Amino acid sequence: MFIPIGDTNIEKGSFPFFTYLFIAANIVVFLYQVSMPPQLQEAFVYQYGSIPAYITNGFRLETLFTSMFLHGGWMHLIGNMMFLWIFADNIESTIGSFKFVLFYLGGGVAAALTHAFLNAHSDMPCVGASGAIAACLGAYIIMFPKSRIKVLFLIFLTTFRVPAVFFLGFWIINQLLSGVGTLGAVTSDTSGVAYWAHIGGFAFGIIFGLTYKGKADTMVMEDE
Repeated sequence: MFIPIGDTNIEKGSFPFFTYLFIAANIVVFLYQVSMPPQLQEAFVYQYGSIPAYITNGFRLETLFTSMFLHGGWMHLIGNMMFLWIFADNIESTIGSFKFVLFYLGGGVAAALTHAFLNAHSDMPCVGASGAIAACLGAYIIMFPKSRIKVLFLIFLTTFRVPAVFFLGFWIINQLLSGVGTLGAVTSDTSGVAYWAHIGGFAFGIIFGLTYKGKADTMVMEDE
């Protein structure tokens, strides 16, 4: 119903090269994934998705990284890439590309670990960039709370702007309420939502954002 389509952008800063590179990488991997026959697609997801039962026992830890580039369907991919495009560029422009890569990957790992430890016996793969993107949202709400998020209201096809602190605050409250409701349930299949991965990534982003809040406050911003 409410879809973010833009934000207040930083006028100057590092070019967000890796934000766009991560978007391109996710799209390329997904196109490769869907080009396979259905049986191979499933095997691909199980091979490279993050499976909590393995992670909590110290196996296949590389999937903490590879799972960030897999998606469960077109809407999963499009939604994640829209959020990545809107919210990640200001962070990369502020902290620089090298630090952004470490932050993004670290946020994805923190998200996957949070999900794994709260679903320790699950053998369903968790996939998607949303944990890393949630880290971007957590950093964004701290670094740019007054940024104006442009939101599309689908019912009336109209747009309006809302401060980031309200938009992202509503988002994380919804994730927390949904996450509490799924405790003890398996939510890691490709049709479900790993809410605790979002929450873990967001918390990681908040901690990171506090480190760069002062620098973010010095950046000049302009409406998209």
